[in-house]
Amino acid sequence: MDDDLIDDGWDGNDEGDWSDDDSPAETIPCPACGIDVYEEADQCPACGEFIVGETAVLADKPTWYVVLAVLGIIAVLIALSGLAGVF
Repeated sequence: MDDDLIDDGWDGNDEGDWSDDDSPAETIPCPACGIDVYEEADQCPACGEFIVGETAVLADKPTWYVVLAVLGIIAVLIALSGLAGVF
């Protein structure tokens, strides 16, 4: 019966399986209290504030870029609606 066991490649030693990455973890300041927290953290351990990255598409864009984007969308909508011949 023991001869039918499947060899999964595990030798029972966990010592060498972990990464030896000794680089320091990146930290960022908490937007509420200013304490350094790990970049991957969802919540500040000191004050409990949630740390949320900016997810808005046009958040870091200059004003002229946003205006140009809105005008482009309006132009496409006009062209698709068939109102292009009216103007």
